[in-house]
Amino acid sequence: MPHKHNADRRHHIPKMAFKVENWPDYEAGLRRRGSLTLWIEDGALDHWQTLGPGGQARYADVTIQTTLMVRTAFKLALRQTEGLLASVITLMDRRISVPDHTTISRRAVTLPVIQANSVPHGPLHLLIDSTGLQVYGAGQWLEAKHGAKSRRKWRKLHLAIDAGSGMIVAQALTDQDTDDPSQVAPLLNQIECRIARVTADGAYDGAPTYDTIAAHGDDIQIVIPPRSTAVLSGELGPLEQQRDRHLEMITEKGRLAWQKATDYGQRSLVETTMGRFKALIGPRLRARGFAAQQTEAAIGVAVLNRMLAAGRPESVRCLRVIA
Repeated sequence: MPHKHNADRRHHIPKMAFKVENWPDYEAGLRRRGSLTLWIEDGALDHWQTLGPGGQARYADVTIQTTLMVRTAFKLALRQTEGLLASVITLMDRRISVPDHTTISRRAVTLPVIQANSVPHGPLHLLIDSTGLQVYGAGQWLEAKHGAKSRRKWRKLHLAIDAGSGMIVAQALTDQDTDDPSQVAPLLNQIECRIARVTADGAYDGAPTYDTIAAHGDDIQIVIPPRSTAVLSGELGPLEQQRDRHLEMITEKGRLAWQKATDYGQRSLVETTMGRFKALIGPRLRARGFAAQQTEAAIGVAVLNRMLAAGRPESVRCLRVIA
């Protein structure tokens, strides 16, 4: 956030300490993230494959999705993923085969859209933001091989998370030139339950964002900071009136008071989620084609949600005693 309390002396303020109240459960969840039973479910094994003419194996979509999730969770190459699953199937004494690395790579391009498995029920408080993921392409190869400078290529991962549970309920991957407001509609279209509130940063301010959210409900509360050059719209729509009220409060009391009154600080949770994605999944995409990159990003979101469901810390702030 550009406007922070005590910004002129924050370097003298000690970092806030937190205490995890559910440490035994959280520790067990962290260990469970490394368990193969978390990623290879019995339901997937029961529908793993069918046999075509001549006994040729035909793998279901859930098979490819499970294989890609194992690869992402343990950060393996395709051939290593094939070897790991083959050894697991052998130890389980199952009479099924494992898709080879070529099949995995080819099917990743046409894999259906992966939806979030555990979407919270009830009205959602959505936090929306985007982050960049690096793509290792020909430009980076030339720079590493010959020292030639080239423009880096990126993809933008747009996320919508539930503020209450921290789960990622919608995602979209676009090129680096796509603006953030244009992806609000694709994100909201992935959510079937009712939305109570939407919070985003100032990059999403504008009539297109408000109109998109209005199409999903006139009673949705919007918390988006107006730009410094914003003026009152004078429109009679409920969402436009919200923006005018935000602007009037900022003009009267300042942005810091507005942030506190609207609880705008919760937007930092989506930034925490993006940092967790880059730390646990990775800061770049390994696939070369755009369709495969979209599948890779969706698989990464599914893996992150499953990790969070396995164990999530419940932390509270601790008061520092300064002698």
